Order: sequence, then C-alpha cells, then structure tokens
Amino acid sequence: MSLHPSTLAQKLVARASGRASVAPGEIVNCRVDLAMFHDSSGPRRLKPMLDELGASIWDKSKVVLVMDHYLPERDEESRRIVRIARDWAREQDLPHVYDGQGICHVVVPQHGHIRPGMFCVGGDSHSPTGGAFGAYMFGIGSTEMLGVVVTGEIWLRVPHTLQMHWNGRLAAGVTAKDMMLHMVGRFGMNGGQYQAVEFVGAAVKALSMQERMTLSNMSAELGAQVGLIAPDDTTRSWLLATGVPAEALQGLDAWQTDEGAPLTRYDFDADTLTPQVAAPHSPANAGPVARHAGTAIDVAYIGACTGAKLDDLRAVATVLRGRRVAPGVRLMVAPASQQDQTAARDEGVLQVLQDAGAELFPTSCGACAGYGDTVGDNTTVISSTARNFKGRMGSATAQVYLASPYTVAASALRGCITDPRELLA
Repeated sequence: MSLHPSTLAQKLVARASGRASVAPGEIVNCRVDLAMFHDSSGPRRLKPMLDELGASIWDKSKVVLVMDHYLPERDEESRRIVRIARDWAREQDLPHVYDGQGICHVVVPQHGHIRPGMFCVGGDSHSPTGGAFGAYMFGIGSTEMLGVVVTGEIWLRVPHTLQMHWNGRLAAGVTAKDMMLHMVGRFGMNGGQYQAVEFVGAAVKALSMQERMTLSNMSAELGAQVGLIAPDDTTRSWLLATGVPAEALQGLDAWQTDEGAPLTRYDFDADTLTPQVAAPHSPANAGPVARHAGTAIDVAYIGACTGAKLDDLRAVATVLRGRRVAPGVRLMVAPASQQDQTAARDEGVLQVLQDAGAELFPTSCGACAGYGDTVGDNTTVISSTARNFKGRMGSATAQVYLASPYTVAASALRGCITDPRELLA
C-alpha cells in the first residue's frame, strides 16, 4: 500500500493498473473488470470492426449487453438495430444479456454486476452511474470499446478529484436531482471536465442507493469522467439484496479518500437547498424552482435513468395520491426497469399514478433518447430526465425544463411549474 494519502479515484485506478499508487496527471494502463454496452452503442458498431480484424472478445464473462434504446421496435431501422444485437449475442454466446429489462444504467447494477473496487467502462455517456457503488466507471466511444473488448485494457490519464461536500440533510421534497442541478448550475457543463467528482458529507450518506445513482449518473453533466461515492453499509445492503455474495463485499472501508489526499473541496448546505429547475436548453440553466413558478406546461415526463427508478416513482405517488392531473396536461411515465415497475405495481404506486391520470410507457430510454413517444412541436415540457438539449426529446421547438420527480408531479397537478413543497405541506 502507498504511504501517500490518495483519493478514492486514485485508489481505484491504482488497483486497476496494478500499481501501489498513482498521481493525478499520470498516464496508466488499466485492466477492465466490466464492459457494458447497449443496442445503440454496441453490436451494430463493434461487430463489423471485430469481423474486419478477425478478433474475438477477451473475456465474455466481463461483457454485459443491454437492449434499451430501440425498444420496443417501432420501425424497420429499430428492428434492424435490435436484430443485429440479438443475433450477435447468440453468435457470441454472451452470458449477460438483458433484453427489454429496462435502462442499462439501472439494470446492470440491479443484477449485481457493479461492485466496490471495480474498474468499468460503458458505451454510454451516463456510465458514471457505476460510481455510486464505489467503482470507477466511465463512458467511452465505440473505437475505445473495440480496444477494450479485444484486449481487456484501456489507458487513462489519472484525474484530479473535485470533492463535493454536502453538509446537513435534504428537506422533504428535495432530492439528489436537485443537488445535481444546483451543482451543474454553479459549475456549468464543463466544470469538472475529465476530472473525478466525489460526493461526500452527511447529506450524501443519508441518500438511498438509487438517489446516489442519480448523483453519480449526472456527474456527466458536469463534464466529469467519474462520479464517485465511497461504499458503506447502504451500498453493502443494496448489493446483498441483488445477490452479491457477502465475501465479495469485504474490505469496503479501504475504498475511501484519505485525509490529506490531493483534491479540491467545495462545500454545500443541504439544509437550505430548494427544489431546482433547469430551463431550456441546458442542465446548466438551473436555479430555484421559484424562478420559473407559474410557467404553463403541456407535458410532464417521468422517465430515464435519473427520474423513473422505484424511489422516483414513490416520490411521484406521494404528490399525486388522491389527486388528478390538470386538464390539458399529459403525464407520461416510463419506469426505468422491469424490476422497478413490478415493485411499484406490487406496492400500489403505479395504481396511484394511473388513478391520477398518468399514461404508462415501456421501460426503456424512450423519449429521453428521442425515441418512441416523443414530444411534439411547440410544447412546453417538464421532465425528470438528465438533459434538455434542443430537439433531444423530439421536436426542436419544444421547450424542455428539467426537475426532480417531485417537482414534475406537482407541476402536472397544477398545470404549471410548481414548488412541490406546496403540495407536500
């Protein structure tokens, strides 16, 4: 072990590179523990390159394929893309394939594939979700993924760590999504460019595992390579419930940032944080919900890896219970995974949403990725997704606001952007 104080990011990279320690700025070669890709980023791009090279997968047990972007197949192009993925999965006899089970960033950890100490890559920009489990996980492009799939390795420039220290505790109706929008509003979408962001403090430790996943996921909106949270008893309990054996979760205390490690610290007060809303057309256009209160909406969208997990659906139900969506407003709900949808149905959460007037959509990336039931021209949308770039969810003339599931639900009830605390009081 190194005698030099190290950040969590440094420790994870050091393990993957087979070194006692690494320093920010160094370039190292890392062994990959897991490579994840989906129907859009994976086989249709990798298969032709592998065939041309005559190369094979380095370790099929370390590859996970998820079909989530082009499901359900709605046209010939989507059928072609999904067919390529399914045929290739059979041809390669891949052991870990999740077809129509939900969004990759939710499905993969729900099946116990991501554990503390691992070094992982994903063929999607929101792959930093894995950092919620104390794993080093980041998104890469298809050419980089080709190198990983063939060699099982990838080079990396060791990042500097930006530590986001959240003191206090969030109030009712305020969530990890609000924390993240506040940070993106403060630092901008390049504020953590190619750096490691680590979330610490009492408010972070109090978050559920799924709320932590939202924080790590949206570190991508800061431009960060990874968004890390040190593993603890919450992590251990969640992973044990997914079937990860207890012996695989020994020594979690090692995956912590040392006192005196090289980092830049920023402090935040969770006690005073209010619900946040990001105006069109960037997550960086974020500020207190009061800034946009009263803005009329046409669509309220609960979906994506940052806004439709079980905890998110429960939050929506808390607001909607016994009420009805405002006339003329469409409330669209696309649960993040089949597992979460089933749990929400068993708990009666889905019934609350549907009784309030919500429309249920498939457990896939859906409108967040601009596929399927997208938003139309000149509509004003409030969404629980991670991004609101022009045209991303459909029409380029749509005005998309980002918010937490609580705020989206409250806005659906009032027909305009609303502080959810007014309905939770």
